Amino acid sequence: MFNTDLQKKTMLFRAYLGETFKGILLTDGYGAYQAYCEGRDQITAANCIVHWRRLFEKIQDAFPQETKFALDAIGQLYTFEDKIKELQLSSMKKLQYRLEHSKPVADELFGWCDQQLLNQKLPPKSKLRAAIQYGSKRENAFRVFLEDPDLPLDTNDIERQIRTVAVGKKNWMFAWTEAGAEQLGIIYSLIASCRLQGIDPYTYLVDVLLRVGRHPARDVHQLIPREWKQHFLDNPLRSDLWGLGQ
Repeated sequence: MFNTDLQKKTMLFRAYLGETFKGILLTDGYGAYQAYCEGRDQITAANCIVHWRRLFEKIQDAFPQETKFALDAIGQLYTFEDKIKELQLSSMKKLQYRLEHSKPVADELFGWCDQQLLNQKLPPKSKLRAAIQYGSKRENAFRVFLEDPDLPLDTNDIERQIRTVAVGKKNWMFAWTEAGAEQLGIIYSLIASCRLQGIDPYTYLVDVLLRVGRHPARDVHQLIPREWKQHFLDNPLRSDLWGLGQ
């Protein structure tokens, strides 16, 4: 019987993402996400490294030397990401840069974690041990960015996009119907996805609404913002009113 908050939220994710979702799921370390991904070979679980970094930041006064190593290593990973943006590298070159520069740092960081966990002087209930174990248990999920050049290190951009929705969540109680609230959530997700891809939401929505009726069902994936950007951004469909006010 599902009587815990974790189990209920796992069921909720299954209801929204379905059983056929494929791809990379980038999340924080909340257990319900992990439970959803377990046993699904078509899903790659990736974790936000900022949530791990915060654990070290909270205890750096008590463990200055140990946390400095971890925080410096994570900071170095972000330095490399800034360099990638500065150089405006293509996906393949970005992946190569990460393998050449970021992977050695990640290897050293997780090697350090293994050594610390073998230290008998580190108490089982130590906050430092807990912070290290958080990352060590999720090592594979933290390394996914080394395999996918388009995957960010964290969920910061995503959280910024949904902050306005979270702040106004009490207002969404008055969406009139559950079906209306669900459709509102879909629209918000599309708009947030457009912004993450640098797409004007209005241009995207107009194009998709005009295009969807004649678009092949087998190619429906091309209409999600990330794919749409590659296929249709250079020549989007416009409404009859476009340009009248210019």
